[in-house]
Amino acid sequence: MDKDYYMLVNSKVLPEVFKGVILAKELLSSGKASNTSKAVKMAGISRSAYYKYKDSVFRYETTENHELRLRALLCDKSGVFSEMTSVLSSYGANIITVNQSKPIDGTASVTLTVRTDNTKIHTTELLTHLKSVDGIISIREA
Repeated sequence: MDKDYYMLVNSKVLPEVFKGVILAKELLSSGKASNTSKAVKMAGISRSAYYKYKDSVFRYETTENHELRLRALLCDKSGVFSEMTSVLSSYGANIITVNQSKPIDGTASVTLTVRTDNTKIHTTELLTHLKSVDGIISIREA
């Protein structure tokens, strides 16, 4: 067993220090802690423990059932993309990726990957609301 390998382990069986390292990393990435010293203090771990494990401990989350991929054709006019993202945001969807083409003949193609685990409505309702946005020519699941 000289070769490094990864294991997926339930957090309930891990020592608290690993949970603290993950919490400290999240505090830093979210900006809730401005530096490592503050993050480790808030997480209740030592700096040495943080530096020992920070590159080896990661949170694992499945998102396979909570992602929606959308393909839309938009009019090339100001505010259409902004209105589309506002609708998504208003229902709790979180945009993960955006791929937009340059407008050709007054239209632009956009592909979005959206997290839907916090949405307040079903996907079909969300699509109905998006279809009603002025300037969205078509939108569908990709």
